[in-house]
Amino acid sequence: MNITNVETKENSTVELTIHVDGVAFEAAVQKAYLTNRGQINVAGFRKGKAPRKIIESMYGVEVFYQDAVEAVYPAAYDAAVAEQGLDDVGYPQLEMVDTGKDGLTFKALVTVRPVATMGQYKDLTAPQDVAEVTADDIEKELAPLVQRATRLVSVEREVAMGDTAIIDFEGFDAGVAFEGGQGENYSLEIGSGSFIPGFEEQVVGMKIGEEKDLDITFPTDYVPDLAGKAVVFKVKVNEVKTSDSPAIDDEFAKDVSEFETLEDLKKDLGEKLAERRANDAKQAFEESIMEQLVDNMECEVPNVMVDVQLDKLMDDYAMRMQNQGMKLDDYLSMTGMTMDTMRASARPTALRQVQMELAMTAIATAEDIVITDEAVDAEMQKLADQYKLELAQVKAAIAPEMLKRDLKLQMAADVVLETAKVGPAPEKKEVVEEKPKRATRKKKTDEETVEGEEKPKRATRKKKTDETVAE
Repeated sequence: MNITNVETKENSTVELTIHVDGVAFEAAVQKAYLTNRGQINVAGFRKGKAPRKIIESMYGVEVFYQDAVEAVYPAAYDAAVAEQGLDDVGYPQLEMVDTGKDGLTFKALVTVRPVATMGQYKDLTAPQDVAEVTADDIEKELAPLVQRATRLVSVEREVAMGDTAIIDFEGFDAGVAFEGGQGENYSLEIGSGSFIPGFEEQVVGMKIGEEKDLDITFPTDYVPDLAGKAVVFKVKVNEVKTSDSPAIDDEFAKDVSEFETLEDLKKDLGEKLAERRANDAKQAFEESIMEQLVDNMECEVPNVMVDVQLDKLMDDYAMRMQNQGMKLDDYLSMTGMTMDTMRASARPTALRQVQMELAMTAIATAEDIVITDEAVDAEMQKLADQYKLELAQVKAAIAPEMLKRDLKLQMAADVVLETAKVGPAPEKKEVVEEKPKRATRKKKTDEETVEGEEKPKRATRKKKTDETVAE
């Protein structure tokens, strides 16, 4: 491999012209021939036995070039990037220049990690909520425990709002029963809104054993066959049940928890709620600090970096779906999404993650953060203990350089957060766009120009250069 030209381009890219000599390329062509000859039929030769020159005379000397290129260029590209010390961060754009007996020459447009220019990253301030817990909050925490301990008991009376009515029902459209409109011994909570509007209200007041015809009009946005139709439901009440809630006392606390008294149960609920709110407030505070950090950074993020991070997000999401027993394609079908719309919705997240990585990298450089091999070994041991694995398993699964980079970025984040303070958020600078003195919708003649009005200067429409055209 030989690098014949290096050219720095815009948007954090470097173009390398790479040459693979004829010997190496010829070896790749020969290997491609040996791999593919078994699939080529040549009259007069057994399958897979035709000489290479015969095949090349029939299909052209370049017949095996594509496979040879694909075999050669990855290693050549990696070697060139390493030789130049480039920190490539995405998928290169490749252009084949020449292939033949003299070897392979190709251009690779490499996207390199841009260097962010950081503004203030220490002593940032942001507001943080105080994790207060009131008596009403504790009652709300207690409510699910009460709900789980509540039982339904049968009562001998008419159906009332809030009851659960055990009913048989069947729907008729113009006297004909329609599909999906039947049910037997169905438990319907009156007032839940789980049935068609107007249904539950008409069940109120019915007695056990009573049968009644309910006149119902389906909503206009219902299934097409029934949307907007007036139908009749024949309903019979088989049983009426009401909620029997427990007394909220010490006995209740013993039944639903490990505490002996209601006071101790409420105290525990309050402490746990306060801890959750404190954690939420801390997380919101840290997110606000990191938002300021990115706002204080100057860096043009290459699209390819966002694309790579977006691929990682999609892979992670597909893995989570698989762990839940669902394929990503099935999820997309159920939600009516496509991969394109899903990627578009996740792109802002990918962009923010890339921005954060670039900011942390710049801070790590500014702070001269160095991660020792001993620190990497200690972190691997920590992971092994956490996941109950052998240290050798962790070392086999995690590349030391990747872990070293992660630790460096984490230490950079610690620098930011450890110096951050609770206080008012800084005012965001308003970006004021300078407006032209007059918007011109059509070309004016001298006669059309109002007396005293300054004519707008003519905008230059010549071929653009790297310089900004002033209008």
